[in-house]
Amino acid sequence: MSLSNTLRVAVGQLCSSSNLSHNARVINKLIHQAVKNQVTVLFLPEASDYISRNAQHSYELAQTTHSQFVSVIQNELRQLKLSDFYVAIGIHEPTERADKRVQNNQIWLNSQGEVICRYQKVHLFDVNIKNGPILQESKSVEPGNKIEDPIPVGKFSVGLAICYDIRFPELALRLRKLGASIITYPSAFTTKTGEAHWELLGRARAVDSQCFVVMAAQCGEHDIYADKEPEAGEEVKKRVSYGESLIIDPWGAVIGRGKKYTDELAADEEGDYYELVWADLDYEKLEGIRKNMPLLEHRRPDVFGYEI
Repeated sequence: MSLSNTLRVAVGQLCSSSNLSHNARVINKLIHQAVKNQVTVLFLPEASDYISRNAQHSYELAQTTHSQFVSVIQNELRQLKLSDFYVAIGIHEPTERADKRVQNNQIWLNSQGEVICRYQKVHLFDVNIKNGPILQESKSVEPGNKIEDPIPVGKFSVGLAICYDIRFPELALRLRKLGASIITYPSAFTTKTGEAHWELLGRARAVDSQCFVVMAAQCGEHDIYADKEPEAGEEVKKRVSYGESLIIDPWGAVIGRGKKYTDELAADEEGDYYELVWADLDYEKLEGIRKNMPLLEHRRPDVFGYEI
């Protein structure tokens, strides 16, 4: 049997809260939409399980990620009794570290709900900008130290990365060298960096690697007190994600785009905001781009002193 030259993929965009059960309900709605639209792979954002208030809160919530979130999605997939359907989703997973850091992972579920691959985020977002945001992901997250082999889906292969990883082209190039034709960056980008660099980075990585790039994004103001009301006198925090999920082809053209946090984000009858953006990826187009401009063959490790 010959494999198809096209693959229908989708990004599911949402605004996760600190309530894992609620977030799982929204994910299952996106799964049903994807199945209805004959999607083969549904890509979901970083931190789809929850957005927390701080490091301690994240550590506490991560203890229930599998029981209140992952298992709910796995059960839904099993009940649907599908074949050739996959879900890539960003979650937090607990560790036994004394410093109570968690893992920021992307897991790959097959149609039976089985976890067939897990990638742990390698690059952590630590910034301290004068008169701007101070974000130190390393205080709450344990960094990964391994690049996973791309996952085959028909003629295509999917390389896994997460959010801040998109700023490091060597990771995209390594995934390409390992055989990736699609690279995914599930994200919860800040609004300031999103306005400046989100689309720019996605298109750059697509052109660098000559891969399709799929960027599922968190979007909007997160309810980070959904699991517990703030206590009296507690400083009420706010977290907003940029949104604008993207699907980009290997020539750098955007072929799918979601809404931004500044757009009107319509909710359904249960008050849930989510949207599905899908596109058909063309393997012949990817092959043509790589043949006409063979970047991988033109690289000069002899000059730079290392092999990607």
